[in-house]
Amino acid sequence: MKLKNTLNNISNIIHKHFLWFIFAIYFIAVVSPAPGLCMRDVSFGNLTWLDKSTVKLSLPLIMLSFLLFNAGVGAKTSELKGLLNHPAALIVGLVCNVFIPIVFIYLIKNILFFWHDTDEVQNILVGLAILASMPIASSSTAWTQNTEGNLGLSLGLVNFSTILSPLTTPLILHSVGFMALGDYAEDLHELANNGTGAFIIFSIILPSVLGIILHSLLGEKKIAPLKPYLKFINLIVLILLMYSNAAVSLPQAFSSPDLDFHLIIIAITLCMCTILFIIGWLISKILKTGKPEQTSLIFALGMNNNGGGLVLASMSLLDHPLVLLPIIFYNLAQQIVASIVSAKIIKFK
Repeated sequence: MKLKNTLNNISNIIHKHFLWFIFAIYFIAVVSPAPGLCMRDVSFGNLTWLDKSTVKLSLPLIMLSFLLFNAGVGAKTSELKGLLNHPAALIVGLVCNVFIPIVFIYLIKNILFFWHDTDEVQNILVGLAILASMPIASSSTAWTQNTEGNLGLSLGLVNFSTILSPLTTPLILHSVGFMALGDYAEDLHELANNGTGAFIIFSIILPSVLGIILHSLLGEKKIAPLKPYLKFINLIVLILLMYSNAAVSLPQAFSSPDLDFHLIIIAITLCMCTILFIIGWLISKILKTGKPEQTSLIFALGMNNNGGGLVLASMSLLDHPLVLLPIIFYNLAQQIVASIVSAKIIKFK
């Protein structure tokens, strides 16, 4: 009992100051990347999916799978039963989650036509493409729950975006591939054709489904006592995964700082994140949903599975490590905007 309370307290402290933990993780990745890079070299073989795509069972991929398995375990079956209670909000939210980022990336491509370095623009476009191609982040359900949103709708958006990802991920990658140039365009098309099937099935969909099945088999009474331990392990795994992913690109980026490149990435990712949060609010206004449904849409539209994006990019685009920077910076932007929105929602309740 004492151990459970201690772990619970530590988890709450990390959650409360999570943004500062992210800064600390990124700083450690810059000054001491070696352990993170070593973690990436740990492999347990390969798995091949029906579309002939193959995924390497690296340690980061296994950590990502654990996070999604844990999210599935934490999903209450009673809440999952309400997935289709708001079909209009669910469908419109899923459609916007796919197409709004494509439109945003197209606008960014045209806005940056004047940028002095074409290669930097291509890194930004590819990074945003991989980020946008990932399903809605399961962490959006936690933000929704903390702000008294509709958890059934939130879970529906997360689960359906995950189930549809074998279709939506290639669609987004191909769409941005037609905007990109040269080797970057080829990489996106190749990734869409051959590189995502096995990754999505084995690292995202299968762990999520297995977690939900386990919860159904054991029941809430047996799962509840395990939650403090799962929550603590989840946070440790998340921190290690973020560190490992950041170790790939941040040291290179800060060894020869390119201030204007970094500032434009920060501006673009913060803008994209803010717009997606606002789109969630606009959908709720157009559909005239209640406040709980509005909260679910806001967090779902604004939060993508950037952990999955980082793992996919670091595995498949080793020749372009700077494409990870937009994904890394979006992770920060996501936490900042979510914290502000959460505080505003709680304030006006």
